Amino acid sequence: MMLNWDDFHAEEKPVARQPAPPPAQEPAPAAAAPSAPAAAPAARAEPAAAPTGAGRGSDDAPVSDAVARARASLEKMDVSEGVAELEGAAGRVQVDDKRMINCRADLNQLVPFKYDWAWQKYLDGCSNHWMPQEVNMSADVALWKNPEGLTDDERRIVKRSLGFFSTADSLVANNLVLAVYRLITNPECRQYILRQSFEEAIHTHAYQYCIESLGMDEGEIFNMYRELPAVAKKAQWGIQYTREMSDPEFKTGTVETDKALLENLIAFYCVLEGIFFYCGFTQILSMGRRNKMTGVAEQFQYILRDESMHVNFGVDVINQIKIENPHLWDAQMRDKATQMILEGTELEIQYARDTMPRGVLGMNAKMMEEYLQFIANRRLAQLGLPEQFKGVENPFPWMSEIMDLRKEKNFFETRVIEYQTGGSLSW
Repeated sequence: MMLNWDDFHAEEKPVARQPAPPPAQEPAPAAAAPSAPAAAPAARAEPAAAPTGAGRGSDDAPVSDAVARARASLEKMDVSEGVAELEGAAGRVQVDDKRMINCRADLNQLVPFKYDWAWQKYLDGCSNHWMPQEVNMSADVALWKNPEGLTDDERRIVKRSLGFFSTADSLVANNLVLAVYRLITNPECRQYILRQSFEEAIHTHAYQYCIESLGMDEGEIFNMYRELPAVAKKAQWGIQYTREMSDPEFKTGTVETDKALLENLIAFYCVLEGIFFYCGFTQILSMGRRNKMTGVAEQFQYILRDESMHVNFGVDVINQIKIENPHLWDAQMRDKATQMILEGTELEIQYARDTMPRGVLGMNAKMMEEYLQFIANRRLAQLGLPEQFKGVENPFPWMSEIMDLRKEKNFFETRVIEYQTGGSLSW
């Protein structure tokens, strides 16, 4: 059967041939040429009068009051406003234009990269993606609900870890989104900070998932940072040393404010993320190695890998600021950085003593103290500062192995490698 194109529009044609009547004073249109459609002259008729207050569009069609107001507002917009903010950003950005802080180059121009390591960390973070719900918690739930499943000391460790981290990672995320991102003026670093912020959200989600799965008292767990001294001290220290950065009115640009930012970044990356999680993570991962709370341990393993990358990124940012602003890294700042790392180490040692009053899981508070001193030496060395604990060694070498993707199957028979959705990471 032969179809005619007009058959598909048979119902449309009557509508098209019912235009609004022309105004009374308008003369009748001229006769159309024989080949022209009959409805063509009527289609050119003047539309009905627009409602009061409405404007007309570019094709002389009536528009609503709201559209008319929007167009009028744009016509009145002062395009000169904000020119100062765009100064220095009008041309194409050159690599040498980029700086870590106080940069006037256009933040929207991602390339050319100046800090390739920042972009690589962003790619690595994306490759290491995971979600809490993908971890099987059934064995943990059965063990936790079994009165004989865990000792009192082991239960204390699980509660303390979830109590501190569930609120600490919220503090970290808030600082990242509201402060660090705003004050770091480099687009490739900001790209990683966006990824890190999402990872912190996943970590908070993971802790909540563990707490909910185990049926814990959420009020008890989420208020530990205010009610238990060993936990509260760490939280208060973090708030104290990131106060300037968290102030929405805080701006860099002077020696004083730039030093304050550098100090806050050291506290944030080298202590909050670089020291405060090591005791709890070592305890939980040691539990997992003994086939206890394997679901919680698996999630902590993923989180530890994320956090290690966060620390390395933060150290690179701090060192780059030092290179670009050598006047900030004076003797006073070096002494302050050393003091902050030592304070954080002492607080984490106190936390270890609180969570391990007796030996448990093949470790004790004295071993943890040496381990934390070993970590502190690493943080100091990463910033180019002298080590403060001579002769200490790592009593838990398996902690280094557990972050190595090639060796993770030694501890957990899980799908960990399959989380590398984007490629293989190199550590």
